[in-house]
Amino acid sequence: MKIALEKVEPAQIEKRSFEIIGEELGGRSFPKLHEPIIKRCIHTSADFDYADNLVFSEHAVETALAALKRGEAIITDTNMGKAGVNKKILQKLGGEIYCFMAEEDVAATAKERKETRAVVSMEKAAELGGHPIIAVGNAPTALVRLYELIQEKKISPSLVIGVPVGFVNVVQSKELIMEAGVPYIVARGRKGGSNIAACICNALLYMIERDGK
Repeated sequence: MKIALEKVEPAQIEKRSFEIIGEELGGRSFPKLHEPIIKRCIHTSADFDYADNLVFSEHAVETALAALKRGEAIITDTNMGKAGVNKKILQKLGGEIYCFMAEEDVAATAKERKETRAVVSMEKAAELGGHPIIAVGNAPTALVRLYELIQEKKISPSLVIGVPVGFVNVVQSKELIMEAGVPYIVARGRKGGSNIAACICNALLYMIERDGK
């Protein structure tokens, strides 16, 4: 069987991918600031469900962009998520990215308290101060503890990206963070992942780079 391959220059592959995404969305329209995030999630996952399951609190994107521009940190719940974020753009803005999951003190405290490392890492994130962007792509327990810390007024995130993937308390933790009273971007349902958390961060960073601000 002869397979016909589309000829695309290497530098044009991403551009062509987004053209295909636009075509397959069939002319659907999204709010201007939501569209780049939705399409990048689809591009990252090849999953068009993100056109429907990504939900945004009012002014979430505007608040996140302003936070990044003033150099707020990004905190992730996995080193995979941290690795996927474009640090070059982030550092140009004066921001840093952190993941505390693999740190010895976090592991020791989690073992002593019989908690997940994700819970303890959110507590450590609260100690940083500021108004960080929290990007959770793996651990629903991180979102649950984050909700508690917000209610306790121990942390005030500029944005919570709630996209853990899985089955146990995943759906519930996402719904909980939507009631936390802070800006959020959440992938409702079971889908998500560290790659989605990172790509939402990158979509925000690319929006700033594109606008030259």
